[in-house]
Amino acid sequence: MADKHVVGAILGTAVGDALGLPYEGLSRDRALRLLGPPDRHRFFLGRGMLSDDTEHTCMVAQSLIEAGGDMTVFRRRFAYRLRVWLLGVPAGVGFATLRALLRLWIGYNPESSGVFSAGNGPAMRAPILGAAISDPALLREFVRASTRITHTDPRAEYGALAVALAAQTSASGTRVSGAEYLAQVESAFQGKAGEMMALLSQAVDAVSDGSSTEAFAERLGLSRGVSGYVNHTVPVAIHAWLSHPGDYRSAVSAVIRCGGDADTTAAIVGGIVGAEVGEEGIPAEWLDGIFEWPRSVAWLRRLGAQLGATVKSGVPCRAVETPFVLVVLRNLFFLAIVLAHGFRRLAPPY
Repeated sequence: MADKHVVGAILGTAVGDALGLPYEGLSRDRALRLLGPPDRHRFFLGRGMLSDDTEHTCMVAQSLIEAGGDMTVFRRRFAYRLRVWLLGVPAGVGFATLRALLRLWIGYNPESSGVFSAGNGPAMRAPILGAAISDPALLREFVRASTRITHTDPRAEYGALAVALAAQTSASGTRVSGAEYLAQVESAFQGKAGEMMALLSQAVDAVSDGSSTEAFAERLGLSRGVSGYVNHTVPVAIHAWLSHPGDYRSAVSAVIRCGGDADTTAAIVGGIVGAEVGEEGIPAEWLDGIFEWPRSVAWLRRLGAQLGATVKSGVPCRAVETPFVLVVLRNLFFLAIVLAHGFRRLAPPY
């Protein structure tokens, strides 16, 4: 895969995450009343910041760089980075992920640390895997390794694989129909995951009949927002991607308007579409509007370029880093803003 597609997946994830973050946990109706349409950053003084969706993407990218295609090294490096990440007082940690990371800290190895959960954590870090790994069989193995460190429910793995395959398709530069995507997924699932296949088939049918992503979410019973359950998150994200091929702005906006876990759904869609369009296909004002440090946009771009070079050469190297102390300081500042948003939501409009 070219550097363009890997960089696009990372930056696309980051922008979707930042744009969707203020809407997280809100119903679609209240989000519109409280914040307005998702057409600009609204998290901090008209700027956007990054949550755990982007942080996990970065850790996966760094682990891929250091592994150079070696699954065992990838699993070990990703587990190490997850342990350190937890020490940095992140503002958002899913309950299943938290339990798995505590298991890692008390001595479980990465192959047995996961807990039985069908949350969307593995799916949120899957686009970068699809953008970086072109071999479908190898992609399945890396998705499984990434998933099972934290989640052992097969539904979490199937959801992550569906997302990774979408990003892989996007990064290849080949635009596919819904039916072609379903055929790829069915082959990768190897006759399993009937529940996820049925939901993805519904998504493809809804795209074919012209239903909006909001209407499709409502059809799934998600009129108040898309939950963090993988069987809710992934079909809605895939619908947004297939409905707006190559159109980053429309795809990300559509999934945020559904409400619920908006930062994660937007990060997933942003990573998939970003893998196709690259940095140049992401609205410049959304990219420039990210207010981050030490993981700045320039740092994210360097990380993507380094991963792209590693993918081409197959030679592992030390990944770019951010000083841990600076990350902790940033996280404390971020937590204060998150709390301010929480207090703001106690007031009208309801």
